[in-house]
Amino acid sequence: MAKQKRNSDHAKKLSLAVVHLQKDRKLSKIISNVGDCKIRVIENPFEALIDGIITQQVSDAAGKAIAARFRELFNGAFPHPEQILQKSVTQIKSAGLSKMKAEYILGIAKLVDSKSLIFDSFAELDDSIVIDELVKIRGVGRWTAEMFLIFGLGRLDILPLGDLGLRNGIAKLFEISKPTDEQIIKIASKWSPYRTVATWYIWKGDRKSTRLNSSHPSRSRMPSSA
Repeated sequence: MAKQKRNSDHAKKLSLAVVHLQKDRKLSKIISNVGDCKIRVIENPFEALIDGIITQQVSDAAGKAIAARFRELFNGAFPHPEQILQKSVTQIKSAGLSKMKAEYILGIAKLVDSKSLIFDSFAELDDSIVIDELVKIRGVGRWTAEMFLIFGLGRLDILPLGDLGLRNGIAKLFEISKPTDEQIIKIASKWSPYRTVATWYIWKGDRKSTRLNSSHPSRSRMPSSA
């Protein structure tokens, strides 16, 4: 029942977000083309953080493929930390991950297993504090922390300035060749408090446009859960 209520509350918030974002004429066209917002919040925060590591700096398609192969190492299900710790770096690499990413995943699993990293403590913290805490972990940069906020905690006002898919999408949508951080922040100010949802629509809209206009895959770094 608790999970159903969380999902219902999240869906209501997404609906409110769409109403707000449709006031932006350019974004409204993407919303019409894409349809309902379906941001999925991952119930297991450990899974959300590991997915963020897996999808760092790879294409959307590659990220999804690697995430699937990683789960295949554990019979198709997402593993518990102790299961990951039973694997070697070489075994984890076999999913298509770099040696460094395999080491990051093992390191995070060790932190969670030893209770040095407790995700429940993040629930009531401000976005900026969660980011500050997460980037202390080896392998977790700002982008990965922001993806965790979006897909692990369901935060709705995240603007991941370092995300290539968002930057490319804004460049196309607002006809700016290389938008600066300041330009993106100014454009996105009217989307607040739903900048996460705007980002999701820009991701989806950019992918849709790419499929229609090119045989090449999108270079958006959207996590496999999006």
